[in-house]
Amino acid sequence: MPYYYFDLVIGDDCKHQVGLALEDLHVASDRADQLASELRVAYSDLNAKGCAVRVTDGDYKELYRTPLDPAPPWRRLRH
Repeated sequence: MPYYYFDLVIGDDCKHQVGLALEDLHVASDRADQLASELRVAYSDLNAKGCAVRVTDGDYKELYRTPLDPAPPWRRLRH
């Protein structure tokens, strides 16, 4: 199983949160969304500051990113 790293991104600063061996990127992105949701509640002062949780691989290549403060449904673009 591949190993994924999860970082809290605050501006240009990245704070490592956790690394996990997971089945695939789909599972890792679900975990990142869950982590962002938990951080949004636990650290409400980070909301509206452009913070995000990113997922990287062992080579530090960014694979996925999800914001802590996602756009409300009425602001999302429809395809």
